[in-house]
Formats: sequence, structure tokens, C-alpha cells
Amino acid sequence: MALKHPRTAGDGSRDLEVNPVFSREPLTIPRYALPAGELDPGTAYQVVHDELMLDGNARLNLATFVSTWAEPEAVRLMAECAEKNMIDKDEYPRTAELEMRCVHMLARLWHAEDPRRTVGCSTTGSSEAAMLGGLALKRRWQARRRAAGEPADRPNLVMGVNVQICWEKFANYFEVEPRYVPMEGDRYHLGAREAVELCDENTIGVVAVLGSTFDGSYEPVAEIASALDDLEQNTGLDVPIHVDGASGAMVAPFLDPGLHWDFRLPRVASINTSGHKYGLVMPGVGWALWRDEDALPDDLVFHVNYLGGDMPTFALNFSRPGAQVVAQYYNFLRLGFDGYRRVQQTCRDVATRLASEIGRLGPFETLTDGSDIPVFAFRVREDVRNFTVFDVSAALRESGWLVPAYTFPENRTDLAVLRVVVRNGFGHDLADLFLDDLRRVLRRLGSQREPQRGADDATGFAHGAEPKKTRPGKT
Repeated sequence: MALKHPRTAGDGSRDLEVNPVFSREPLTIPRYALPAGELDPGTAYQVVHDELMLDGNARLNLATFVSTWAEPEAVRLMAECAEKNMIDKDEYPRTAELEMRCVHMLARLWHAEDPRRTVGCSTTGSSEAAMLGGLALKRRWQARRRAAGEPADRPNLVMGVNVQICWEKFANYFEVEPRYVPMEGDRYHLGAREAVELCDENTIGVVAVLGSTFDGSYEPVAEIASALDDLEQNTGLDVPIHVDGASGAMVAPFLDPGLHWDFRLPRVASINTSGHKYGLVMPGVGWALWRDEDALPDDLVFHVNYLGGDMPTFALNFSRPGAQVVAQYYNFLRLGFDGYRRVQQTCRDVATRLASEIGRLGPFETLTDGSDIPVFAFRVREDVRNFTVFDVSAALRESGWLVPAYTFPENRTDLAVLRVVVRNGFGHDLADLFLDDLRRVLRRLGSQREPQRGADDATGFAHGAEPKKTRPGKT
């Protein structure tokens, strides 16, 4: 077997030493270069498997919104479809058919006036879906401006500073001015009045988040829509809404049916969600839907031959596996409306109970209670001087719990919090274990004379999917 044997590579980095139990002879394998020859598949598997054991336990990751558990049948279906390319709709027509069925199911779930005219597609996740929604808003605005003989070179998008970083990427990549509404006092997300104040003739839309990643709260979509209705009546400005329902769009329909946030509001032009969050699918799949064909400019749509007919497609990515789309359809069939309601209610029950228990521990104050999406934020009380949220996060990590600690954005950078995301698979039993470890941590931290960690010691943490940058306030 032609493999390198020295312990140290030419660049000074250590090679991997393979345990002889897993191979026919002791081996060293370069870390950052291709081996000179082949490895036995069992040896290659063991090398990768052993290194991945150092990752955190996904089930104990209370930072991520992404599903970390699935039924064996769903996992088996995903394995059976891993080689199917979602973009090849003519070659895999049944997979394409399942995608369209999911779109129609979501259209009905989100109260589209005519689900048959609703346009939608699967994506790799909410980040891609959100960018598609933003791009459609920009093109619609440009078309209206040009038709009126007005300049169309200075588009802007209004949103709260709490949006996920994909919206910052959208503004950067597609040359749209982002207008962020900062947090103020106890308002930790976008408000209706604040959104309207930033709108003008160059505003392509307002992004309303159904389930902020910072604290789990719903933004007041209906109030924002009403305020924009008044704006149009007073000024003639017609500003549409895109709802970033990455998490909440798969929670609110089942637990908050009376909440108006979706296509029941005429001003809502498009909605995105993550199938791999509270859609209960393993990563990565998202969904983007538009109210009707008019909401999605046809010049953004590509048409492919599908079973002798026309299949419109609209995506930033191209080749990707169909496995997650199949798993989404499986979940829709397997759970139905009542099943999703039961799963999401259990998550909310765990979140609200856990938030209540933490609030009674003494050193903590809860900002939210998990009664919107099953997510809540809490902080160390101001009169506690000997430890910080960053101390708590680091101490919990020693027991395997990944609980992010971070500061809020402008204008509440003074506020440092911990946040817990409750997902399917994190039940009352795990919540009890978490509380036990948190109590043990507090006993130890309570004996400290002063904090050991601050914001500069926090590990990299992603709100939803990607790390945030510092954001500007109003522009």
C-alpha cells in the first residue's frame, strides 16, 4: 500500500496515525493532502468516524433551529433518494411531483386565495428561499418604476436589525440598500410604526419575521400590513411584505390559527420557510411561495419540459439531492395536520415550562417564554455580579449542552442573553436533565468572586444558520 509513513508532513502538520486494529499494518495518512494510494474502505470509514466523535452531540445542541432527529422510515427514504438530482425533473418526474404536492399543501396551509395559482419551489434552505423572495420584490419594483418612467437604480428593503444574516447577504449580492430598524427598550423586533417611517418610493418591500432568532418572538405582520395600507392610502406608495417564516411558518398554522400573518393579508406577496427546522426534516430543504403568478416576475422563471408539459423553476442553486424533498412529503403524509399540531404543541409546552423553571431559579430573568415559536431568551439579573451569561454557556458546554450566549444588536448591545431552542426530540425528560445540570452549574458559578468570561470569550454562534455581523441602524 503506497502511503506516507512519516509522523510529520512536509508543512509541519502532524499526519493521522491509524490504529493497527483497523488496518493490516500501522499507517500514517496526510491530513491536508491526498494519500498517495488507496485505503481499505473500512479503514477510511473508521478514520472519519473516529474524528467525528469529537463533534458535539446534536441532540444536546440547544443553539440550532435545524432538525436533529427523524424517524427511521424518513432516514431510509432519504438514503434511497440520495442520488436523485432534484433539478433533473424530466429524469425524476415522481420526485418533481412530490415537490409540487408539497407546494400546494403549503399554499393551503398558508391560506392562499387560490392554491392552484400559487407559485412555489423547494430550495436548499430558508436562506436561498429568502433571497428568491427578495429578488422577486426587487424585480417587481423595477418593473413598476420603469413603466412609470421613474428611475429604478436605488432600491431599498426595510427590516428589523434582528433579521437573519441571509438578508444582509441579499442586500449585498443584489445591490439593495438595507434599512434596518434597531431595537429599542423592550421592543426586540420590527414594529409597524418604525417600519413605515423608513419606507419611501424606492422601497421594494418590508421583511417581517415570524419567529425572531434572537428571542423567538413573532413580529406583528398584521399590524405592519395595516400600517402599510394606511401609507398607501395617504401617499400612494404600494409596499409589499415578504414574511420570513423560517421557523414560525411551520408553527403558527398549527398552534395559532387565529393569527393573521400569511396570504390572508393581501399585502403579503411571498413567504419562505425552512423544511429542515420546524418542518421536521433533516437539513437541508426550504420552501419559497408567492401569492400568485403576478407576485413572481416571469423573467425570473426558467421553464423545463416535464412529462410533456411545462415545469417552471426558480432557484439560485442547481444540482442538489431530492432526498430532503421526499422526506418533507413523507412527514406531511405521516403526521398530517393533527400530527404537526401535536409535535409543535409538545415543543411549545417544553419551552414554556423550561422558561418558567429557569425564571424561578433566582439568578435569571426571562425575556421571552417560548409561547410563540418554542424558543426563549433569558439573561443574568443585573444584581448578579459574580458571573455572566458567557460563564453559564461555557460551564454548560462541559456537560455537553450547547447554549449560545450573545449580545443583542443595535440599539440594545448592552443586553447579553442565553437562548434555548426546543425542537422535536427535546422532550420533558431531556429538559429535566438540562435543568439538573444548570442547577449544578449555578452552585459552582455562585462561588466565584467575579466573572471569568465576557462577550469577547464567546464562541462563534449562528442565529439560525450563519454568523451575524455587526449591523448599522437606520440609514
